[in-house]
Amino acid sequence: MSRSGSSHPPETWSPVRRAAAAITSPIQRILAIEAASGIILLVATAVALTWANLWPGSYAELWHTPIGGRVGPWSYEQPLHFWVNDGLMTIFFFVVGLEIRREIFEGELASFKKAALPLAAAVGGMVVPAVIFAVLNMGRAGTAGWAVPMATDIAFAVGVLTLLGSRVSPPLRVLLLALAVIDDIGAIVVIALFYSSGISVEGFVIVGVGIGAVLVMRAAGVRSPVLYLAPGVVVWAGFLVTGIHPTIGGVLLGLLTPVLPWFGPSGFATTTQEQLERLPANDRAALLSSLDVINQARREAVSPTERLIHALHPWVAFVVMPIFALANAGVVLGGADFSGDYLWLFVGVVAGLALGKPLGITVASLAASRLGIAARSEDMTRRGILLVGLVGGIGFTMSLFIAQLAFPPGPLLDTAKLAILVGSGVAILVGLGFGLATARPKPD
Repeated sequence: MSRSGSSHPPETWSPVRRAAAAITSPIQRILAIEAASGIILLVATAVALTWANLWPGSYAELWHTPIGGRVGPWSYEQPLHFWVNDGLMTIFFFVVGLEIRREIFEGELASFKKAALPLAAAVGGMVVPAVIFAVLNMGRAGTAGWAVPMATDIAFAVGVLTLLGSRVSPPLRVLLLALAVIDDIGAIVVIALFYSSGISVEGFVIVGVGIGAVLVMRAAGVRSPVLYLAPGVVVWAGFLVTGIHPTIGGVLLGLLTPVLPWFGPSGFATTTQEQLERLPANDRAALLSSLDVINQARREAVSPTERLIHALHPWVAFVVMPIFALANAGVVLGGADFSGDYLWLFVGVVAGLALGKPLGITVASLAASRLGIAARSEDMTRRGILLVGLVGGIGFTMSLFIAQLAFPPGPLLDTAKLAILVGSGVAILVGLGFGLATARPKPD
């Protein structure tokens, strides 16, 4: 019997449904808040720190657990830590590639006029921290970590702006998001050029085969993301063989994703209306055929790029990044060293994040505006841009990632990780304090 007027699916039991709603509703509300991913990252970091210092043996043992597979004489095993940093983080970088693709096509990077201000801010925010670190660590043991304070963690940064609420104007939020995208591009280039091992030509052949398969499938009109998994794995494996970090493969695949919708919103509406008007009443096969057409139009109302960002972004924010934080933020406090070169490494990272990022972002933005290279709205006051610079000093995820590539396990890496946590913590507190002290809430 049809229950078209019911708001609940058939065969559900109301007591169980109410109990499930009581559990899921708070979760849905949390996930709807932009700062939720930053909160979850903070919790994961606290858990990792506590675990690594109270039970260091079990923490290290978990992430060194070998995981792999065997097919006949062929086998491949790597520790769990590898699968998190090189595997799961490929999904993170894939979403970054998708966001770059979208922003270049129709977003804040679609024209030089739009991109000028965030481009200047991002370049200043990358160069100044790197210079501060390099000057302090020139000729010292930690010199390889010059890129560690260059990055901005968008989840934490947006979380701080969200906590400030209406004190932060929409243009400032857009500036932060745009400069974070450019910041990610810079980090990707740095990783590819400076933090890759010896390059193997054979790996590029494998990458070429995977990319070729993607391009052929795209030219043939294949739109299902699942079918691209196989060539995607080939690209990932090829970069692994080359010596270039395999997460770069995720970025490349994101940039190759189609950015134009097939049907578009109007095509979806027209197609759906046509199918509904001739929806058969008794012919089940024809009904299923019409529903297939409607479902295809629904999928293609937006581009594959938009659809994948929509589907994957929650998984990246609430699963991939917290797992990465859990695996990498577990700094054994006794393992950090504050003597000699280690102290300069610590100071270089903290100063780069908490001082270099806001200085670089603010000065570069105002200089580009003063020289007429970039335009800024009335809402983008000097204090507002300084606020963006302060929260831009929250490095965390990408900084931890680069630190893992720059330093081997040991005191250098532990000191760098602790410096990232301290520098990011200072940026959070100073950003919040500055925003509360200088910005007034705006009426709705």
